[in-house]
Amino acid sequence: MCKEITIDEAVHYIKEGDTIMVGGFMTNGTPEYLIDALVEKGVKNLTLICNDAGFLDKGVGKMVANKQFSRIIASHIGLNREAGRQMTSGETRIDLVPQGTLIEQIRSGAFGLGGFLTPTGIGTLIEEGKQVIRVNERDYLLEEPLKADVALIFAHLADEKGNLQFKGSENNFNQMMAANAKTTIVEARKIVKAGEIDPNFIHTPGIFVDYLVQGGN
Repeated sequence: MCKEITIDEAVHYIKEGDTIMVGGFMTNGTPEYLIDALVEKGVKNLTLICNDAGFLDKGVGKMVANKQFSRIIASHIGLNREAGRQMTSGETRIDLVPQGTLIEQIRSGAFGLGGFLTPTGIGTLIEEGKQVIRVNERDYLLEEPLKADVALIFAHLADEKGNLQFKGSENNFNQMMAANAKTTIVEARKIVKAGEIDPNFIHTPGIFVDYLVQGGN
C-alpha cells in the first residue's frame, strides 16, 4: 500500500496544541516543504521538540518567527535571535536540554522506557526539580521520556511502503524521531517503488512511517 499523500493533506494532521518533533541539526535534515506548509497554515500553540530553533529564515525558525510555538524543547537556540528574544520576554517557554539527554529522552519515548539515569546536569540548573538517584556512590538524574503527537521527518529516499534511507548527517535526529510519535510524516527527496532500496541500507523500516510526501533538494 502506497503511503504517499500531498503536502496539503499532511499538514491537516497537525492541530492546535499538538506536540511535534522535527528532525534536523541546524536545519540539515529538516523537512523544509512541510515547515513552509505549516507556516502558511498558521497553526498555533504547538510544542516543539527539536535539536535547535533553526534560523530566522530556514527550518523551524520560520515557525518561531511566526509565533506558532508556546513551548520549545531543544538543546540550543543560539542560531535564532528571535527564539532568544521570545525566551527572555517570556512569550515562549523554552526548555534547554543537553543534547545527549534530549536524544535519549526521545529514544526512551520511542521504545516504551520509563526514563533513564544520567550524570549530565548534576550540580547545575538542569538538576532543578528532578529526582536524584544514587547508584554505586554516584548521583544521577532521572530523566523522563518525551513523546510527540506528530513527527516531521526528512529522508533522502523512501519507498512506497515507507522504508527510509537517510543521506549522511541528514540522519541526525530523524531516525529516532520517526519511531517516537503517534503519527510520522516523512518528506522524502525521492519516493521509489517497493524493493528499489537495498534492504541492507534501509535505516528506518516502514512500520514506523504513516505518510510520505514528495519533497525536493
